Amino acid sequence: MSFLRLFARYLYVPAMLLGLVGIAVYLMANGYRYLWLAFVILAAIGLSFSMELVLPYEGEWNRAHDDIGKDAAHGVVYELGNLITLGLLLLISLGLPALDLWPRALPFAVQFLLALLIADCVMTMIHHLSHRVGWLWKFHSIHHGVSRLYGLNGFVRHPLHQAMDVAFGTLPLVIAGLPVPVAAALGVALAIQLNLQHANVNYTIGPLQKLLSIGPVHRLHHVNWPGHGDVNFGLFFTVWDRALGTFKPGSDRAPRVADIGIQDCPHFPQSYARQLRIPFERGSPCEPRETPVAAREASTAKG
Repeated sequence: MSFLRLFARYLYVPAMLLGLVGIAVYLMANGYRYLWLAFVILAAIGLSFSMELVLPYEGEWNRAHDDIGKDAAHGVVYELGNLITLGLLLLISLGLPALDLWPRALPFAVQFLLALLIADCVMTMIHHLSHRVGWLWKFHSIHHGVSRLYGLNGFVRHPLHQAMDVAFGTLPLVIAGLPVPVAAALGVALAIQLNLQHANVNYTIGPLQKLLSIGPVHRLHHVNWPGHGDVNFGLFFTVWDRALGTFKPGSDRAPRVADIGIQDCPHFPQSYARQLRIPFERGSPCEPRETPVAAREASTAKG
């Protein structure tokens, strides 16, 4: 096995979670400009795409499924949305009573890990509810309406659902007085983790698979098999799924081509503009839509 394949299998995950996230934490802890974080995110996306070519989990998932443009649009809007949402939350915090509950005396890295744990817990609960509350599912279904898993899938989200996710996931932190540099490092960690969760890389992490909600654990969340998929909601860690009773470490069958998506919707709309409208449309996006020609014919037949 070549060095690159060995790297993809054993070192890709540490390079993302310890290397690039660690760089983001270092930059913010030492007062570097926030612009440097954009380069960290771009490096994570570049590394992910490279490793998908070197050691793909499923070769067919590396082939475009008429989704690159739509997914790229989601990615750009995701990052802009994060900046806007976090900025608004920080502005809101200026008008709130100064609770000053955040342990600023702790080392920066410890503050970051504490913020990550709190955000992970809240976002996991929102994710869990998004599969059970009808109007939330209409927003969240866009994330599941894919036919393959690869790096950009993590950013495929309706911007309003993303705003709710980030707002409620970080609001407790903002109210407690989370410092802006810690919030910025957390935002980078969220983006890298979403990319890692969905990456089409056949990596292994050994016993850490029981702790981290990536790889086989998250693939099971996206399967379209009857009676499966409603498991493993965690963003970073599996501990919250264990508490909810929704943790499933693996299955007898490995997800492959045609196993990803929504069970009752094999042809989910792949237009970015249409996906923005789906939560506000009546009925399911998988129901056949009446074309203008069909509408005229139906009108003529009635007359």
